[in-house]
Amino acid sequence: MEGLGRRTFIALCLYTALLTLSEVNSEIVHIPSVLYGVKGKSLLLSVETYFRLEDVEIQGSWYQTRPGGPKTLLVTFHNHTAIMLASMRHRKRYFFQPPNASLLISRLDEAAEGDYHLDLDIHFPQRQELVRAERTVHVTVDVPVSTPVIQKTPSSTVVEDKENVTWTCRVENGTRVQYQWLRNNMPLDISDRHQFSQDNSTLVISPVRKKDIGQYRCLARNHISQRQSHTLDLSVFYGPYNLAVKSDHGLRTGEVFTVNPGELVFFDCQADSNPPNSCMWISKTNNATEVITVGLRLEVTSYKLAQAEEFLCRAFNNVTQKQDETQFTLVVASLGTGKERYVQESRSFSPLAAITLSCLFISCMLLVYFRRSCHHPKRVLMNIYNRPLTEQRRPHRSGHEDATEDFGIYEFVSIPGKMESTQASSRSLAHLESVQDLHTTIYDVIRHIPETSTLATQSLLGKQCEG
Repeated sequence: MEGLGRRTFIALCLYTALLTLSEVNSEIVHIPSVLYGVKGKSLLLSVETYFRLEDVEIQGSWYQTRPGGPKTLLVTFHNHTAIMLASMRHRKRYFFQPPNASLLISRLDEAAEGDYHLDLDIHFPQRQELVRAERTVHVTVDVPVSTPVIQKTPSSTVVEDKENVTWTCRVENGTRVQYQWLRNNMPLDISDRHQFSQDNSTLVISPVRKKDIGQYRCLARNHISQRQSHTLDLSVFYGPYNLAVKSDHGLRTGEVFTVNPGELVFFDCQADSNPPNSCMWISKTNNATEVITVGLRLEVTSYKLAQAEEFLCRAFNNVTQKQDETQFTLVVASLGTGKERYVQESRSFSPLAAITLSCLFISCMLLVYFRRSCHHPKRVLMNIYNRPLTEQRRPHRSGHEDATEDFGIYEFVSIPGKMESTQASSRSLAHLESVQDLHTTIYDVIRHIPETSTLATQSLLGKQCEG
């Protein structure tokens, strides 16, 4: 033991002599500048080295400095061996952690707070170089925060623009606690009406307004923990705002309502208000006003209105002592069945109108046709009507036969190969279809009429029209 003590002493002396030739260099060693610990828990002051520990020899010490107190030696070490020079009360709390120069604080309390200094000498044998590093870390010992509790004063509903609200947030446990206020889960910032205490534990809203309504909660935190409080609702008496008159009857254009004569019309006076408003309906006629009724709804029978009349709705909040009013004009005029029904009737009338016009057009075309065919269309129609039943019921064929029946004016026909005579009666023409191997049409018949018979044919057509 005595030999070990002598060698250690000699080594310390050697390092002390070499320090006069070395430089202070902290770039090869790193430790955090601030560490936060939990009261009653352990905390490691970790040292990170940027060299191979097996290639160097290290010698160093840890010191503690409390606010307003002296510098206290905690532990001295050489390579991987700790030389305990601290007092007995520190030996159960501070432990050297090889292979580097880290220090373990086994149990944190208020006495463990302060600045911890590391003086480290690093000897590089291969380079015959001695480097000194000095670092300091500040240790804070905190107590985790408990669940915060909030209160509101006054606890009842407040009136906007007339009252203030004070919020307070407290925690039973916790050190260095900071507070934050949230409304509807959104942080509240400082404003003309929001005033905070230094640690934000108190919030004053002065004066309260409608937009302050919502759910409030408090967030308490420190460096090692955070908790949120339960929520409290803020209720505010406000209004009236956005006053308007609405109706499901008639046609509205701006502030003018147009209704049908004799129609029973209802008007509602609506506003954003807490508590609900009391409403008064006023009629304005010839610069004179008259209170009609009190309530949220106005009933008007349009047949009682001789001309356009102005009405006014006045809303009043009995708690805030605020009021607002809006006016409108009621006009009685025939609106028909409404725009939608008018469109439907127009659409349903269109086919009927088309049919009527079509019939009229066809009638006109028939009239023109008969007038061109004969000067007396009535007689022609009567002749067709008085035609023998056998002729009326004759079956319809290709159309050529109907032409022979309708006209019946051909006296001279030529049928090659079957008839020697060039004369044929109109009745014979009616039975041309019964002749076998007859290869001719009514147009062929017309084409073979002798030219000498043209005048006779015209004379017969004239008699037919006169008869």
